[in-house]
Amino acid sequence: MKENSATNFLQDFVPWLEKQGEISWMRTIGAQLPSLSPLPQGLHEKIASALLQRGISSLYTHQARAYQKARARCNFVVVTPTASGKTLCYNMPVMQSLLENPEARALYLFPTKALSQDQQAELNEISLGGAMPVRAYTYDGDTPASLRSIARTQGRIVITNPDMLHAGILPNHTKWIAFFSNLNYVVIDEMHTYRGVFGSHVGNVIRRLKRIAAFYGSKPCFILSSATIANPQELASMLIEDEVELIDENGAGTSEKTIIYYNPPILDSLQGIRRSSALESENITLKLLSMGIKTILFARSRLKVELIASYLTEHLANRFNDNSHIRISPYRSGLLPSERRAIERGLRDGSIQGVVSTNALELGIDIGGLDAAVMAGYPGSTASFWQQAGRAGRRGAASVAVMVATSSPLDQFYALHPEYFFSQKPERGRVDLNNLYIYMDHAKCAAFELPFQDSADSNFGISDKEDLEEALGMLEAEGVVRKTEGRWFWASEGYPGESVSLRSARSDNVVIVDTTNGAHTVIGEMDRPSAKELIFDNAVYIHNGTQYMVEKLDIGNRVCRVVKKDVEYWTDSIVKTDLEVLTEDDDIAFEASSLECVVGDVLIRDQVQKFKKLRFHTHENIGYGEVFLPPEEMQTRAAMFIVKPQSHAGLFLDSLSPAQAQDVLSGAGKLLKSLVPAFLLCDPVDIGMIARVKDPHFQRPALIIYDKYPGGTGLSEALPDRAKDLFMAAGERVFSCGCKDGCPSCVGADVPGIKLISRQFLVLCFAADSLLSFNEHHRPRT
Repeated sequence: MKENSATNFLQDFVPWLEKQGEISWMRTIGAQLPSLSPLPQGLHEKIASALLQRGISSLYTHQARAYQKARARCNFVVVTPTASGKTLCYNMPVMQSLLENPEARALYLFPTKALSQDQQAELNEISLGGAMPVRAYTYDGDTPASLRSIARTQGRIVITNPDMLHAGILPNHTKWIAFFSNLNYVVIDEMHTYRGVFGSHVGNVIRRLKRIAAFYGSKPCFILSSATIANPQELASMLIEDEVELIDENGAGTSEKTIIYYNPPILDSLQGIRRSSALESENITLKLLSMGIKTILFARSRLKVELIASYLTEHLANRFNDNSHIRISPYRSGLLPSERRAIERGLRDGSIQGVVSTNALELGIDIGGLDAAVMAGYPGSTASFWQQAGRAGRRGAASVAVMVATSSPLDQFYALHPEYFFSQKPERGRVDLNNLYIYMDHAKCAAFELPFQDSADSNFGISDKEDLEEALGMLEAEGVVRKTEGRWFWASEGYPGESVSLRSARSDNVVIVDTTNGAHTVIGEMDRPSAKELIFDNAVYIHNGTQYMVEKLDIGNRVCRVVKKDVEYWTDSIVKTDLEVLTEDDDIAFEASSLECVVGDVLIRDQVQKFKKLRFHTHENIGYGEVFLPPEEMQTRAAMFIVKPQSHAGLFLDSLSPAQAQDVLSGAGKLLKSLVPAFLLCDPVDIGMIARVKDPHFQRPALIIYDKYPGGTGLSEALPDRAKDLFMAAGERVFSCGCKDGCPSCVGADVPGIKLISRQFLVLCFAADSLLSFNEHHRPRT
């Protein structure tokens, strides 16, 4: 997109897109002028010179305020949009302090290794320009052993990720004495990614970091930055367990951005089936690339990324013109570090024109100036949507973001309600640092790093000293710590960080090994629960566009052996889930409702029973296969919505046959689960749903929504407060869906009459007049 406006491009693109399907709505967000402040007085001349070399003679107002707060050693969080210069909010005050004090150190924490590498390039090649005597080193799993010692001893700024801090730096803090003794600043970028399970782990890692820094006599100032979320100050305070100030007035100017919400054409109007969002996204991306528009396509899973990238490459295949001189690459977790770096470099230098990515590229990695972002389905949260849309137009030029709706109820709900979409408040980020499973893991790690002391030690996040002693007593009973003269020492072999994963429910990842023609090459890894669902025996595994057939998934030895094999299909597992209620902790009553809500502990059993073979391109089912694997068990938290006896909804269900009642509850449950991410900051994979006509525990109809992580992550506790809004939105989605008897965009089932009675049930769960008021308020404009 060479022009400074998207108008010329849209004149050709929009009419073409309208012929492909339906543009539900389109909005152009106009450019805004920046609000500026002069460079701070007393700024080191080398920093000022480096800024001037980059054409920066003044600061955005939020950058100037951040500099003042950092210099006053106040903890703060900066929340401004993508490409608003958040990097300078911490780089400038940190560099100033390090130039003033030659002993001072700073730790930069990024959620991914790719971001860490990107930040080092920013510091070394641009900010420093070789003129400032401040060395910055990346210290992660890809850092060669020869550079690790140099980073520990000479690094003034050490850039890492939570995983390396957890497993590589904190357990070896005695090698970092000079660093921790002089630690002035800790920078935590992309804070909004630290939510749920991952955030709860990272909060505990920060607890351990503060504990070790205090041991060496330092108390660092924390600087956090984030994309827009509803509670940035609260989340930041929970993560570092200290007071945090908020900077959220954006002084950066914004370029023009056009948002297009596109709905694929309906293939079956009676069943409400639409053309695949993946195939439509592929088609749109091909059109953009053919027009010379550098494009990023976001897909929801690793499998879809590989499929779409393969389809795009096939369509462009032409050996006479080198695929029209267009190169496409997939980008996802599981790629080797060298593969990721090559793709990032290709996007920056222009040798790669298009990329298909999971949310791995949603964050602020510098991948050059992209002109368009295509999203194959709603990303799962408002924050993620704007992050992905913001990946286009990062060089100040106008840009386009195309959201390609799936048939899911949430996507179709937003297609009808642009006002609701744009007025939707950002979701709240939640963490639970005292989740028993997570806390005990990090208590072990903390005991390994430094002995706990009865009198002098901090409570390590627990307000009651007796609770900490009880937790340590549990570890002593387990045989991993021992108490001697008022101190708790680590008493087991090895170090516990090896067995604690920050990002998944299990740490014991399965290594994927290519054994084609006698080879033994590691091509990826996957957590154990995901492996059971994705790389079971005879599954098709796709890596960088190459197809592999799984020969053997050896769960016991955590190895999956695959061989290269071209087939005409891909595989998808069928999982059976069972649930058992363990405790009832909170009983919540709703006003004028047929429901009560119980929050408590549940036991979940997931077992993969079969798999489907789905043909490439058409996605038609061409067969099944059996899977023989043990179940996964997990104790977690759940919000259990119980239908009251003799209530309006209860009497209505009683009037139906058992089969009809189960269809109604199953359809309502599917719909509610799909819409939960609109009300809580979570991904659809973070929650599960069970619908029962007669729950064996409550002996009544129940809709049970549970956290898909051991011990829960706080989603179940937060859900009752949004229950009424959730059920209203579900009823409205059924009301506005154009299908006849249910479809994937509403209740899912294609059963005569099921749509009508499902809507009746949802209306009766809460006051009907509230639903009618909601419909009237959000009715699409004509």
